[in-house]
Amino acid sequence: MNSLMVAKIIRVATIAPLMAFVSLLLLCIFEPAVYGGWFQFSFALLFLVVLPVVAYPLQPIVPGFRDKGREGQRNFAILMGVLGYVFGILFAYVTNAPEGITMIYWIYFISGIGIVVFNKVLRIRASGHACGVVGPISFLIYFLGPIAFIGLLLIALVYWASLKMKRHTLAELIWGSAISFIAVIGIILVFQ
Repeated sequence: MNSLMVAKIIRVATIAPLMAFVSLLLLCIFEPAVYGGWFQFSFALLFLVVLPVVAYPLQPIVPGFRDKGREGQRNFAILMGVLGYVFGILFAYVTNAPEGITMIYWIYFISGIGIVVFNKVLRIRASGHACGVVGPISFLIYFLGPIAFIGLLLIALVYWASLKMKRHTLAELIWGSAISFIAVIGIILVFQ
């Protein structure tokens, strides 16, 4: 297997919804108080994993996105992700969800808005992929402690794979990473 194929596998295995699934599952196993029960965990999966994932099969049939190729797919995935995050925040407040999962919804929402602002408003290309990896690893470090620092290795692999496939420049990866890292730190400070 050549290095380009390895890079492609790493990128596919670390798409934002899959990273959300893995991080939510790890929290469910090792820090279940984040959810307060299966009800909140199930809806977190719906809002942070399922809604963003359905963007990929739906994009070819949704007017305004279907004829836009990879860029249409990227834009529709961002839109569906942000909608999921908004629904998650609303759901958290309506159901009086525990603070931990409420924080996670806010982290995803601020990160998603940050990606939109950088890419569409400021016209600075920030990597949504890096954002979708660094955010979950950052909040896993917050909730699980030093053991989650192992995720830094995954971040390094994502950077390598993205650069190898020429999907992003180093600056785009850093911008995307910074957006989610700042969102995590900001939400931690707000909730403290």
